[in-house]
Amino acid sequence: MSLDTIELRGLRQHNLAGFDLDLPKRSLIVVAGVSGSGKSSLVFDTIAAEAQRQVNSTFSAFAQTYLPSYGRPEADRIDHLSACIVIDQRRLQGGPRSTLATITGIGDWMRMLYSRGVEPFVGYSNAFSFNDPAGMCPTCHGLGVEKVLDVDAFVDESRSLREGPFAHPDYRPGKLTWRRFADSGLFDVDVPIEQYSTRERHLLLQAQPGEVEPAGAHALPGHFEGALVRFRRIELAKDPAGLKGEAKKAHERLVTTGPCSECDGTRLNEAARSATLGGLTLPQAYAMQVDDLAALVGTWDLGPLAPLAGDVRAQLTRLVDLGLGYLNLARDTATLSGGEAQRVKMVRHLGSTLNDMLYVFDEPTTGLHARDVEQLGRMLLDLRDQGNTVLVVEHDPAVMALADQVVEIGPGAGREGGELVFHGSFEALRAADTATGRALREGSPPPREPRRSTGVIRIEGASTHNLKDVSVDLPTGVLTVVTGVAGSGKSSLVHGHLRAAAPQAVIVDQAPIRGSRRSTPASWTGMLDEIRRLFARATGQPAGSFSPNSDGGCRECEGTGIRFVDLGFTDPVTSTCETCQGRRFRPGVLKYTVDGLSIADVFELTMEQARDVFGDTKLAALLDRTIEVGLGYLTLGQNLTTLSGGERQRLKLARELTGDAPVVVLDEPTTGLHLKDTRRLIGLLHAMVDAGRTVIVIEHDLQVIAAADHVIDLGPEGGHDGGRVQFTGTVEELARTDTHTGRHLRLGVERSAPVQDTCWARATRMPSGPRT
Repeated sequence: MSLDTIELRGLRQHNLAGFDLDLPKRSLIVVAGVSGSGKSSLVFDTIAAEAQRQVNSTFSAFAQTYLPSYGRPEADRIDHLSACIVIDQRRLQGGPRSTLATITGIGDWMRMLYSRGVEPFVGYSNAFSFNDPAGMCPTCHGLGVEKVLDVDAFVDESRSLREGPFAHPDYRPGKLTWRRFADSGLFDVDVPIEQYSTRERHLLLQAQPGEVEPAGAHALPGHFEGALVRFRRIELAKDPAGLKGEAKKAHERLVTTGPCSECDGTRLNEAARSATLGGLTLPQAYAMQVDDLAALVGTWDLGPLAPLAGDVRAQLTRLVDLGLGYLNLARDTATLSGGEAQRVKMVRHLGSTLNDMLYVFDEPTTGLHARDVEQLGRMLLDLRDQGNTVLVVEHDPAVMALADQVVEIGPGAGREGGELVFHGSFEALRAADTATGRALREGSPPPREPRRSTGVIRIEGASTHNLKDVSVDLPTGVLTVVTGVAGSGKSSLVHGHLRAAAPQAVIVDQAPIRGSRRSTPASWTGMLDEIRRLFARATGQPAGSFSPNSDGGCRECEGTGIRFVDLGFTDPVTSTCETCQGRRFRPGVLKYTVDGLSIADVFELTMEQARDVFGDTKLAALLDRTIEVGLGYLTLGQNLTTLSGGERQRLKLARELTGDAPVVVLDEPTTGLHLKDTRRLIGLLHAMVDAGRTVIVIEHDLQVIAAADHVIDLGPEGGHDGGRVQFTGTVEELARTDTHTGRHLRLGVERSAPVQDTCWARATRMPSGPRT
């Protein structure tokens, strides 16, 4: 086989069924399939993991201890891989000092430009860095924020020292800290503080270390310092997340965080934050929207610095092209969504001149409006045309239409998936008898008459973030979709203001669910609690006996079902526990059964199988919701860490929707969903409305928008160019407007045409691709 082909033989990772696959290099390849079919097992856990493992193995054994560890995937042979760069949707974690400027590297270029261009000379580039002592604000140390003690809440001056004037558990009478003041001999402990002289009050609260020496016979050793000075020195430095009990509550009550009083949140010292280039200080540049800054830098005439300014503008423009022009460089990276984070990671590589690399993307259209998907597709093609192999896990037909090849894993999910069901062109996929092929041919759901609302939820004068004094009615008793391009203000409107207008609303947001290797769908959703109660009632045994994390767990593997062996410098090895054979429970528990099933048998049931077994009302409701969101194939005892992002999102949705809240809000629920599953989700949303609930969905997906009874379209653009209501009304009315959403509805989800023959997929048959 040619060296221009990635050869994959006997792929068995997770649920993969041992198939063979050849992928041509220097191509754009899309991997499709229903959620849970094995796409991530193929792309991330096999191809990307093996490429990264082999690169890491070229380093010394010592260096490898500081690198991520990738186990060898289950496969017979994997040949001709290229060095791999994974661009996934994991949120960026950079700590409090990480911003969009630092994470993209644009800040380095901006600092270099300012250090060479400002007059008078301030210093080298590190003099403009808030992460370097040469440039950071001396008060906040480059963090841009400072903690402030609420003095009035901390000190009750109507009380004496003996009565305890300080509202913190460490400063109560009798405590060591309290004794530093009471036993100092400097104060009358029975006189209220408000009756102290100016000198006494200053010493008690504001004395600096060493300013006065204690005079009492029982004074504690060490320098005396005022209570406020001591609190700010010790308590303000503590991380609230590490506090517990009363100390944590007191800290939350007494301490607030706000912009630094010296630098006003700019993080820089006086010299760095006041120097100007083109009439603009560096903090002002960081605070501007990226698209505005890119345009402004393009107008600067900097003479010999023009090439450097051009590089800065090129990188800013890449952010704009990725639909992130509404952000600013001062934005904390931890506040970026998963989709935003993935596109930010792309910026690092789009200007690279490397070729013959393997780029792996995880659903890059997540969070993108249909308007921005076209530009994303062009960037994927640019990476390919530079001589790289681009491998994309994706559900969007618009991206599939650009692919040189499409690989579909299926036919179903979980145990019903893991097979190679299609490998060929997009045109051939449209005719294939696969889940994706059928969904492409079916197109959008048939039109339906919009429901009549039963009332309204009124939001008045919303001005959070970029909203422009927005007042809007959200109709009750119908399905409402709030849409608009990224950054237009959708989340600000719904998350920021709906709760005040409808306190009874349940909001299912995009915050990722967390779970350890002990967590399972049954434990995370609460099903396990009900199952344990059922077993306890039926057998007379304690409920803890039926939990692998408690008394019922296998002693050898501690209820995990697997053994981890650390082999030092080489990859750790996992193996099935020989004692329990991977079933997690000790033998003494397995003799107790309900309807012929042991607790280990129950853990091995799929959601659909469990629904047939259990008749408990509460448990049945949980199982029904899980099946309705398309997760009926999951086993109750499957490790939560093995679930894909889409599966985790839907598991969260299933748990939240089990209740009966009258108003339910969903934030982009189609994230990670196959076209077939999106249709199933739409059916679930309609069923909820038919049951009398009000459903509000923040969404870009054209099929979901087309299924709405009522649409609110925000825009027209993102950031300061958004925040306005462009349209409210029915889908048919929206499709006749000239908003971004209206235009793409006309192009993409015409009521009478299948999705694949419309939208951008039809308009982007470029001469440069697909290639064979």
